[in-house]
Amino acid sequence: MTEIIAKRDIRQLSLEQLTEYFLAIGDKGFRAKQVYEWLWKKSAKDFDQMTNISLETREKLKAEFVINHIAVDEMQRSEDGTIKNAVKLFDGATVESVLIPTDKRITACISSQVGCSLDCHFCATARLKRMRNLNPDEIYDQVVAIKEQSESFFNRPLTNIVFMGMGEPLLNYHNVIDSIDKITNPKGLGISPKRITLSTVGIPKLIKKMADDSVKFNLAISLHSAVNDTRSKVMPINLKSSLEDLADSLQYWYHKTRKKVTYEYVIWQGINDEEEDAKALVEFCKIIPAKVNIIEYNPIDEGEYQQASDEALGMYVRLLEENDIVVNVRRSRGKDIDAACGQLANKN
Repeated sequence: MTEIIAKRDIRQLSLEQLTEYFLAIGDKGFRAKQVYEWLWKKSAKDFDQMTNISLETREKLKAEFVINHIAVDEMQRSEDGTIKNAVKLFDGATVESVLIPTDKRITACISSQVGCSLDCHFCATARLKRMRNLNPDEIYDQVVAIKEQSESFFNRPLTNIVFMGMGEPLLNYHNVIDSIDKITNPKGLGISPKRITLSTVGIPKLIKKMADDSVKFNLAISLHSAVNDTRSKVMPINLKSSLEDLADSLQYWYHKTRKKVTYEYVIWQGINDEEEDAKALVEFCKIIPAKVNIIEYNPIDEGEYQQASDEALGMYVRLLEENDIVVNVRRSRGKDIDAACGQLANKN
């Protein structure tokens, strides 16, 4: 009985490993750079696209390797221009990514895990169990797909990337960091790290690790309350890592990177819409230089989490501005196709 050996995904190999492979088969070492450029700069989906590689060499690559490229299984377009992709992975699993167009920018919202292991009560993704982490190439491919859609549908370049899709990026630390290297490297897509934001619930030891690793991208914290009891009810991760622990890691982050942080904040009726909640946020914002994005809530059912009143929103904005804290109110995009913040749940 013939044993079937699964082919390796060639994108799991580093440039050095590719060089070793070509030398081992008696080819030239520079061939590795050519293939690497096809994979990460030109985003080749199959070996036959590598037209400056001989047919014989391409056949050798096909015999030994695969390129496990993602496929956009379903694309939905919102009435506001937002595009949501159901992205099928090589093993049949599905994640979602979103293209968000505005007058000044086009943003790719990217997933980092299939499902999520956290239990944030207001988030639809949290109702899915975490099945696995995404590989660096699967994260990279989401960016490429949205970059192509941006150019095709809007005739504009992709300008920004946010890790705010499905999953907690810091719980897939090494793959996320590797994917960002491929996205930002001149040998890859060459997108500036200043245009990339990683959003996390706030895992202190990994925030410190990012600081130690001298990352160049931006950090956003999904905060939603600066009162421990309230945040713990909304985000159970706070029971393991309190606001004091988070504050300590953010001070470390700022000391090492000198980069301010963005706090993402939703105001819910009857949960965090009192003046004492807003004052607690003001004090938390004084720990390190920070700005606040107040995000419109997108209900995922008829449960307890409902958008707070305009009066509560105005009260928050007033208190933050009185204390010289930059605050932006973000209106949701793509609500009609369940593409807005907190709505990604593979309903399709």
